This record gives sequence, C-alpha cells and structure tokens, in this order.
Amino acid sequence: MKYTTTLNYCMAFMICCFTSCKKDVKITETMVVPEEEPKQIEFLPFTEIDLNDLSSFKPTTNNWQIVGNAVADRVKGRTLTFSEGTGILINTGDKDANGHIFSSFEHGDIEIELDVMMPVKSNSGLYFQGRYEVQLFDSWGVKEPQYSDIGGIYQRWDGTRGQGKEGFEGKAPKTNAAKAPGLWQHFKIIFHAPKFDESGNKIKNAWFEEVWLNGVLIQSNVEVSGPTQAAAFEDEKPRGAFMIQGDHGPVAIKNIKYKMYEDKKFSFSNIVNKEFEGNYQALINMDSLKMVSEKNVDNIDISELALSNSRKIVSYSGTMEVPTAGDYLFGMGLNGGGVLLINNDTIFNMNEDYGYAFQQRFAELTLEKGSVPFVLIYNKKFPWRGELELKVEGPQIQSYSLLEPIVDTRPRRPQPERILIEPKEDIIAQRTFIMHKDIKKVFSISVGSPIGIHYAFDLSRGSLLMAWDGQFLDATPMWDSRGESQLVEPNQFHVASHGGFEFAYLESDDSNWPKMDDDIGFKQLGYEFNQEGIPMFLSQINGTTVTNTFKPSSQRKIGRQIVVNADKTIWHKLAEGESIEALPNNTYIVNDESYYVEVSGSNKLKPFIRNVNGLDELVVKIPSGKQTINYSIIW
Repeated sequence: MKYTTTLNYCMAFMICCFTSCKKDVKITETMVVPEEEPKQIEFLPFTEIDLNDLSSFKPTTNNWQIVGNAVADRVKGRTLTFSEGTGILINTGDKDANGHIFSSFEHGDIEIELDVMMPVKSNSGLYFQGRYEVQLFDSWGVKEPQYSDIGGIYQRWDGTRGQGKEGFEGKAPKTNAAKAPGLWQHFKIIFHAPKFDESGNKIKNAWFEEVWLNGVLIQSNVEVSGPTQAAAFEDEKPRGAFMIQGDHGPVAIKNIKYKMYEDKKFSFSNIVNKEFEGNYQALINMDSLKMVSEKNVDNIDISELALSNSRKIVSYSGTMEVPTAGDYLFGMGLNGGGVLLINNDTIFNMNEDYGYAFQQRFAELTLEKGSVPFVLIYNKKFPWRGELELKVEGPQIQSYSLLEPIVDTRPRRPQPERILIEPKEDIIAQRTFIMHKDIKKVFSISVGSPIGIHYAFDLSRGSLLMAWDGQFLDATPMWDSRGESQLVEPNQFHVASHGGFEFAYLESDDSNWPKMDDDIGFKQLGYEFNQEGIPMFLSQINGTTVTNTFKPSSQRKIGRQIVVNADKTIWHKLAEGESIEALPNNTYIVNDESYYVEVSGSNKLKPFIRNVNGLDELVVKIPSGKQTINYSIIW
C-alpha cells in the first residue's frame, strides 16, 4: 500500500474495541509520532494530452498546428499570431482549410480541464462526443450572457419546429466569467454521456454536471436531449471523440487533461453500528467508553447524530467491496475527531485537538479487487456541530461520498435575506474585512461604483488587493446576526493583485522587494474624495508622499493614477507573477491567464520586467521630485 498522509499509529486497540465481541477487553492506545508527514494530494492525476505534435488527434486539415507561443491582438478582430515550438494547439482561422479536430480517444463520462485563449470576437466550441457543445466566444464585457456566449450550452436545432422555433434548449451561463480577449481562460467541465439499455434504446439523456470558467461555476446539471446545433453527428452513442470546432475562427488551447469515468462504486455488507455515550475530547484511554447500542445497518448514515445536540462516539465496521484493482484516494473531513481503518491499516487518525475548525485529510492507497474489512469511528465532540465527510476516487471512478446524504426535515428558521451593498448613484467606500489569497485583510476598504466596476484597497500597505465587476458586496457574513466570519464577499469572479507593499527604496535594480511584515517607514494618511466623488488614498514612506486614485471603466478595466512626491529615488511595483510578458503598445500580460497592465503612453517613466527569487516583477524607477504614473488594469 502507498499513502500520502497515513499516520503511523498503533491502532490495534481500535480494531479490538469496535470489532471484538468481548466487552471486557481493556486496551490503551500507544501513539508513534511520524518523523515527517508527506505532502497530501487532493485528487488523482489526470491523463494529459501531449501537445508536442498532433499525434493525440485524428488527421485533420492544415488550420490546426502545434506552436510554442500564441498572442491575440487586443484590438484587431480574429487575429492570432504565433511562434514555433510546442505546448499550444491553435486553429489559425484559415478560411479555406477549416476542419474540426477530433481526439484520438473516445469517451463516455469525462472530466476535462483546459486553457483557452480567444482573439477579439472569435468563435469556436468544445464538442463532447462530437455532439454536445460548450460554446467558446469572446464574450468580454457582455452584461447579460446568452447560450451563444462563452461557457453556454449551445442550443439544439430542428427546422421542422416552425419558423422562429427552430432553436431550443440552449442554456446561458449563470454569470459572465469571460476574461479579456488574449488572456488565457481556464475551463473545468464534467460531462455525462447518454445511457442505453442492452437493446440500444436510450434510457438517459446526456448532461453537463458542472462547467467552471475561471474558477466560477457557470453551469450545473444541464440536461441535453440530443446533439446541439452544428454537431459533427446527428445520432447518439455511448462513446465518441472529443472535438474542437475549426470553422468559426482562430483559437488557442493548452494544458488539456482529462479523466474518464465508468459507473462503478463501492458496496458494503455486514455493517455493525455501535454508539458510545459521553463527552470525550480524545480517544486515548478506551477503558472508560460505555457502549449504549449495537445494531446491524445497511449503510453508513450519521444523519441522526449530526442533527442532534448530543456528544457521542459512533463506529461502523464491516466489509467494503472494492470494484476494481488500482490506486484509490480517500478524503476525510470533520469537526471533532475520527479514525478510518481499511484492511486493518490506519488510513486516517484525526484525534488531535483541532478546536472547532473543519479538518480535511487525504490518503492514497492501492487496493485489490474484492472484499476488505473497514472500521470508521467518529467522535462528535461538539453538540452543535456534526460534520463528517468520507469520499473516495479511484480508477475510472468519479469522486463521491461513501456516506448517506444527510436529510434534515426539521423546521428551520427562515434564512435571512442577503444584505447586499450596491452603489446606485454615487461611489461607495466601505470599510471591510476581506479575504485576499487566504489572508484576512482587516484594514481594507472596498470601493464600489454605479457602473459596476469595483475594487478593494489595503490601507495598511497602501496596495490594491483585487478588482471585480457585477455585484459589489455581500455583507451578510459580516452584518447578519453575530457576523461569524466578519467578512464581506465580493463577486466570485475577480482579479487579485500581489497585495504587498507597492513602493520601496531599493539599493539596486536587483534588490529584494520588502516583505509584508518589514518596517519600511510606511504610514497611511487616510483618504479624501475629489470633485468627482472618487476617493484618493494618501500615504507616506519616510519622506515620500503617495496619492492613489482609481477610476473604473465601463468594461473590466480600472484606471489608476499615482502621484509621487519623493525625497529620493523610490521604486513602484505595478505587478508580480510567475511570468510577465511585454506586448505591443505599452501593454504587459501578467501570468498569461490573469490580467493586462496597460501603461499610458504619456508616462515619462517606463516600467521594465525583472526577475527576483523566481518571480517576475513589473517595476518602475521613480526619481526624486513630483512624478505622475498612469496605467490601467484589464481583465
């Protein structure tokens, strides 16, 4: 067996206590602390499509090529330039050679991830089994997306339905998560093929379980009764090739990876459920446990315990039937404590004092097909919280829960209406706590504009945190009841800046940028509103004063003007990332898939890219005196 997070505890006492028929056995736990816990993995690996050449695809027309770099013109429509190399699949948009491209593999149920770049107003599509399309389109700036926008499930077409009724079943994305043309955008899609009986009759339609675009869930559980418009095939089958449309415009695609799934699951038998009453903070000395019930059950169902206010330890022991031999990944999450043993090996031992926080662990192991014993123990320490998750993923098995779903039929108090902050006529500046890269920023201010472009600024560092469009703020987690998380939630689709100090005195061009906790003499001086009602953020770094002003645009674009009055040479960091590339017209692309920085041509000071400690930084060197810098962030 192989594990990614197995703790080497001596668990014989567990097996004896929960599986033995002897009630008088006294066993005390002995614990061995591992020297080092290996890094966890949270999902099994995907199969990656090799983009060194076109051998992973069926023969096609010359519009499809493998290249090393691709750049879409940000102004000129349907224009894609590229250079030699490998790693990127492109459709050149050739009008004469414009065939589709099909994968060499055929799939049924599949989970696929890929990155796509759309030139201005270009159009393409991802066809599952060559039949069911997720639309690709340059939908940047679209306020109310349709099925024909990026991430839409394209409509079906039937000319016999009558004029004006030919198109049907198209499904628009829930929100427009499209980035600006030329930026890499990430898709994650889970598709389920139609199902057929032994006679070949369809018994279940195809459906898209999830479509994620740029980290936003834009489609869920969308059923498709047949091939969508412009599909390569009119019939339906259990399996088919993955297709990318080639006759509507240029497109670039990279990082294609997938998992194919079959309808396989674990089964359980001979399950014995035991309950132990009491208030136990840890399972160290088992002598004092008092068993209050023992019964045979058909499945692992903790609903009654989870919904009660009691504190108990429960165990489930029995046999699990492994559907096929191979590598499996188990995930366990809980409030309280718990243990999982499979085939007499300890997979999880989560009995430390974690407080109230929900804890999650993952473990990878190799199992043979057939029956293996298991023991699951859950220590519900907190009467008002009973959360337990146990999931598994395996060879051709999509991740799913091994526990019965909890159905809560109790009367519940009405959920509060969402407390939404929306700027109607004027710009709003709201002091907030907000999450930025897993850090709670407690000195931030969120600024919303009526045109729908918003941002958050960190007063303690004098730095931009993030920008977003659409809904301004959901203040429910901060203002409802006790405000448990004390956080506001911006719109789910946003672009995040580095969030550290943006100005620093450096000794040389390659000096390290100060860290967030360094003392650089920074002092925030508050903010004031100019004549347009726009806040200006004032700060000081020793003898240098800085004024930051942000002006939202009508699309996903926010302009920034910085006025610096420096006592000596100081540096400003515009952006940071794994990669920053200079494009024409004073534009820089950050991390390929993140955002653009467009520097005003009127700036006397020109930024440049430097690499320090493995990260690219876009910086500008500012001499003493009063200087003005203008640039825009576009996403």
